[in-house]
Amino acid sequence: MTNGVNPLFQGSNPCRTANPVNAMPSSRIVFITGTDTGVGKTLLTALLLHHLRSQGVHALATKPFCSGERGDVEFLQALQPCELTAEQMNPFHFPEPLAPLVAARKSGRRIILPQALERIRTLAASCRVLLIEGAGGLLTPLGVRFTAADLIKSMGCQVIVAARNQLGTINHTLLTHSTLEAAGIERIGFVLMNPLPLKHRPRDLSTSSNRLILAEMLAPAAVHEMPFLGSNPSRIRALKRIAKKFEKKLAQILG
Repeated sequence: MTNGVNPLFQGSNPCRTANPVNAMPSSRIVFITGTDTGVGKTLLTALLLHHLRSQGVHALATKPFCSGERGDVEFLQALQPCELTAEQMNPFHFPEPLAPLVAARKSGRRIILPQALERIRTLAASCRVLLIEGAGGLLTPLGVRFTAADLIKSMGCQVIVAARNQLGTINHTLLTHSTLEAAGIERIGFVLMNPLPLKHRPRDLSTSSNRLILAEMLAPAAVHEMPFLGSNPSRIRALKRIAKKFEKKLAQILG
């Protein structure tokens, strides 16, 4: 271990926890955001997490902001058992399924950007790669006068945008890219997630052309596509099989 960063997952202490630090670490940080809510951010984060860990890289995943049920958090925790407590992984949880800023106000809490950054610094110091799943889209208000875009800009991290491969995704994806570009964020990749099996796609002709059009319009940013991953891809055993099957693609997405 050097500079507070564990280069590889050692496995000798499977229940180790993160140690706090005062400065942004040298770990790689990847923020997974989406063009909307429910576009596949959690599934994509989980696949990337398992891929990295299966390659011997000590990677952790966190979802700092979560409103409503904690199913996404519990799913990611199951892929990194004993590594993080619920509080470490999801420090800003609110019971109401609302934008985090709104939900925080209902709970009588006031979340500011430095608080979120400190939580991220703490986790990033304890691993080689930290994956951060966002809540909603880029302009979702997370706390007092800051959004996911502000959080990303403050970290200077890599961004992967999950988008649903369906009619309308070109507009949503270009709007997301414009927001990132306006904020001066350059390290961006895009992943189209397919919510339907191939036999159902003729109902939406755009699914066969969306990736090519977006690749043309977003160049030089990379635009990837994940196929339909089955009816229950969030089951741990199924997800691990999927990650193995698409090992090369997941490596390409991470760059």
